[in-house]
Amino acid sequence: MERFGVKSAPSRNRSKTALYVTPQDRVTEFGSELHEDGGKLFCTSCNVVLNHVRKSAINDHLKSKTHTKRKAEFEEQNVRKKQRTLTASLQCNSTAQTEKSSVIQDFVKMCLEANIPLEKADHPSVRAFLSRYVKNGSSIPKSDQLRKAYLPDGYDNENQLINTEDR
Repeated sequence: MERFGVKSAPSRNRSKTALYVTPQDRVTEFGSELHEDGGKLFCTSCNVVLNHVRKSAINDHLKSKTHTKRKAEFEEQNVRKKQRTLTASLQCNSTAQTEKSSVIQDFVKMCLEANIPLEKADHPSVRAFLSRYVKNGSSIPKSDQLRKAYLPDGYDNENQLINTEDR
């Protein structure tokens, strides 16, 4: 057919989706009603994920009874909480996570320097003491996890200290 210059009829089943619209574009279009995180579009008052490709889906949500009810409740609250994606939450290192890691590393270092076997950390009285008197002491894992996860770090750190002292 192409040989004779006949072209096929245009397809009538084309989708009516906006292919090149990003969630950030919808945020600028709709204002503070929506927010974007991790490539997803969220309704700020309802904390639900919206389809950013279809504008009609966003308009339908914003006109719904549940949205207007939640928006009224949201405006009554002074605290503005925005939902985040899981990846954004995991990337955030809080001070508690950092402090927990340092407590565990210090505990392993203390056990190594005092020549205390890590299995002693599994004893119920040691566990009770750590959880009662040491801040984040209850977060110290069992001896097998200490050996697998934290002992190599302490070993590497001590080797680096020894190597720098020898030079």
